[in-house]
Amino acid sequence: MCDANDQEELKKYTRRDFAAWAASAGMLTALPSVANAVAVAEREVTITTPDGTCDAYFVHPTSGAAPAVLVWPDIFGLRPAFRQMGRRLAESGYSVLVVNPFYRQKKAPTAPQGGKTPIAEVMPLMQALTPAMHLTDGKAFVAWLDTQAEVDKARKIGTTGYCMGGPIAVRTASVAPGRVGAVGTFHGAAMVTPAPDSPHRLIAQTKAEYLIAIAENDDQKEPQAKVALKEALAAAKLPGEVEVYPAAHGWCPPDTQVYDAAQAERAWTRLLATFKQGLA
Repeated sequence: MCDANDQEELKKYTRRDFAAWAASAGMLTALPSVANAVAVAEREVTITTPDGTCDAYFVHPTSGAAPAVLVWPDIFGLRPAFRQMGRRLAESGYSVLVVNPFYRQKKAPTAPQGGKTPIAEVMPLMQALTPAMHLTDGKAFVAWLDTQAEVDKARKIGTTGYCMGGPIAVRTASVAPGRVGAVGTFHGAAMVTPAPDSPHRLIAQTKAEYLIAIAENDDQKEPQAKVALKEALAAAKLPGEVEVYPAAHGWCPPDTQVYDAAQAERAWTRLLATFKQGLA
């Protein structure tokens, strides 16, 4: 099971927000085309970790090596929406790894119907993960990326996380501070908890630039979270942007009922700017 403090924080999302989110219309919205998109190649990969073998999606420019990005999906896991998002990042000039965070229990797709999958079917997968697993996985995936010819090892790595992936992205930066130069979290759950290893407390152990995009309804429940995150960045003397978006929890993936195209594009633009600055 996940850390007790994390579970308590996540309950705020799982009972109402996830219920609405899981009632997705199920249609995958086509994301806007990338201006001056580069040609990319994609493949399914398997990665050995201390706990087994993770199935993942790797997509990268066909020419030369590019800075790497590690993507942590939301509770519905690795699916077409996140492959689309990963491909779009690759077309913007990055070598992108999108992982199945639930590989210990089952291979992707862990939510066959995407956002329409009943939350009760996927909740146990998330609850089976622990902060310690997040750390070992983050370290393993960063190490794997650094073995790939398509990755420019002279450039820093970026990582992004959505919902439950938000805390994992921060934990990844904490176990690979010499490699991770930029972190983006979007409608992250349990980013600020009472636990000693709360993600906001781990920021001090990282050396990254941050983009923390908070959903409006999440901020209404926890208005002090953004304050704690800003204070953590200031104390660590790290550059970062913490902002509440006028959108609902889950607004970024293009297969959710609450997908907000305008605000998702705004977040995407800020993510690319963060990577441009942090992955030098």
